Amino acid sequence: MIPLADENPSGKKPYVVYVLIVLNVLVYIVDVLGTRVYPNGMRLSGLWYLSMVPYSVIHDVRVMPIFNQFGQVAAVRELPGVWPDPQWITVFTSMFMHGGLLHIGGNMLYLWIFGNNIEDAVGHAKFLLFYLACGVLAALAHIYSDPNSVIPTVGASGAIAGVLGAYLYLYPGNRVRTLIILGFFWDYVEVPALLVLGVWFLTQLMNLGGSGGLRGGGGVAYWAHVGGFVAGVILILLLGGRKLTRRHPPRRYYSRFEV
Repeated sequence: MIPLADENPSGKKPYVVYVLIVLNVLVYIVDVLGTRVYPNGMRLSGLWYLSMVPYSVIHDVRVMPIFNQFGQVAAVRELPGVWPDPQWITVFTSMFMHGGLLHIGGNMLYLWIFGNNIEDAVGHAKFLLFYLACGVLAALAHIYSDPNSVIPTVGASGAIAGVLGAYLYLYPGNRVRTLIILGFFWDYVEVPALLVLGVWFLTQLMNLGGSGGLRGGGGVAYWAHVGGFVAGVILILLLGGRKLTRRHPPRRYYSRFEV
C-alpha cells in the first residue's frame, strides 16, 4: 500500500514540513554530487562523515567499515579527528541524509501527507522539536539494538515514524487515498489511517527478529522505525493527546486519479 493523500484539511500552512522537505532534498543533492569512486571500487558519498555509526557514537571515534565481495564487514578502520566532533552530533545530521531516490522519495511522501496535520495540531515550533525528538529517540533505539554496529545509518525514517505514530493516535479514522499494487493489478482505494499506518507498523515489528537493525552491509533500521513510532505516540500524549485535534468540516479531496 502506497499512501497518496489524506482527507484531513490543515488549518494553517505547514511551513516546518516545507522547510524539512527542502533541507532533505538539498542535502541529498549535495551528498550525491560529492560522491567519489576510488580505484578499488569503493564509493563514498560527499557527506559520508555525517552518517551515524552506533559504535562511533558510543566510543566517540569515527570508524569506517571495509566490506568484502559478499557485502560483509571484513575490517574496521578508525579515523580519528574526522569531523564532526563529538560523534553524537551525527544523530542529528544523519536525519537529513538518504541512501537513494526511493529512500528520500518515500520518506518525503510520508512527511508531506501526514506531517501537516501534526504541525497543525501542535504548532510550528513544537512540531520541529517533536520531529527532532522523535529522530533522536529513534536513533537511540537503533543504537541500543546493536551498540557495536559499524554500519553507517542515514535517513529521516525514524523522525517520520514518530509523525506516523502521532497521526495514527490523533486521526485513526481519517481516510487515506492509497495505491494498492498486487502483481499486475493496481487500484486506488480510500482506507482508514488505522489500516494504512497500522499495517506499516506491524511490518516493522515483524522484521525486528530477523534483522535486529541492519543486515550485513546495509538494509533497513527497523529498530529506529519502531522506536520513532512509539516515541511519536508517547510525545503526542505528553503534548495533550486528542485535545490537540481541531474539528474541521468534512472535506473531500479531489485527485487527478479520479474520473
